[in-house]
Amino acid sequence: MATYQNIFTQVQVTGPPEMGIPLSPEEDIRIPATGNNYWLGKIGQAQFGPIYLGWLGTASLAFGTIAILIIGFNFWAQVNWSPQAFVRELFWLSLDPPGPQYGFSLFVPLNEGGWFILTGGFLSAAVLLWWARTYSRAKALGMGMHIPWAFASAIWLFLVLGFIRPLLLGQWSEAVPYGIFSHLDWTNNFSLIHGNLFYNPFHALSIVFLYGSAVLFAMHGATILAVGRYGGEREIEQITDRGTASERAALFWRWTMGFNASMESIHRWAWWFAVLTTLTGGIGILLSGTVVDNWYVWAQEHYYAPK
Repeated sequence: MATYQNIFTQVQVTGPPEMGIPLSPEEDIRIPATGNNYWLGKIGQAQFGPIYLGWLGTASLAFGTIAILIIGFNFWAQVNWSPQAFVRELFWLSLDPPGPQYGFSLFVPLNEGGWFILTGGFLSAAVLLWWARTYSRAKALGMGMHIPWAFASAIWLFLVLGFIRPLLLGQWSEAVPYGIFSHLDWTNNFSLIHGNLFYNPFHALSIVFLYGSAVLFAMHGATILAVGRYGGEREIEQITDRGTASERAALFWRWTMGFNASMESIHRWAWWFAVLTTLTGGIGILLSGTVVDNWYVWAQEHYYAPK
């Protein structure tokens, strides 16, 4: 009998579309467009749809589209409306915040940072509306609030970078520009200005949780794939009625890692590591320039760095 390795061969079951549980009468209808895609099935579920947007999802997409259009048209204007130059220089184009002379004023000329403020407003509205959508959908389905609160951790970092820290420092110029290389340049300059973020303990924690998330998710995904031939992907069944898949997976973890991880506990590990990445990262950014001006000097004073 050929050995079944689902890292290479994934069985795709096709049939009538799964439409999900019925919605209550006061809910908006799901968009019933469905289908199956072979390549989607290679990385996950082959079925796409039905889609539920509701008024929160619709408003979020509308605000997000406006933000992206503002960025896109500003980029295009910077290359004199040339499609070829737009594609060629996309990585270098940037929508920058207002200069220090404008402080934190909301009334800034459009071409001197006003477009940046408008983009931030629309983008923040889109993200917050989408968070409300995840919360309301989870509640409607009787789920736990793990997804909304994990998303909230990412939103915390987003708001710290683009709104909360500039507000505390009193100038939009501290915000992160919208652009690819300009974003990277901002990160590099931020670290140089504040005495090297490597000496920021919250930045260090954020990196630990970031790398830890990558390792945990990779190990968990690999473990489940490795016991897929025993039905390991049916994790709920393995939690409620432990079978050979979870027994083998747990034994492997005890042998290689020195501690046990169950089908349930590994998700708690992964959830906390992922959430703490952006939570601690946001704290580290927020303290830079507001509480600590130079992290290297701070580290020296606290015996964290050599004097």
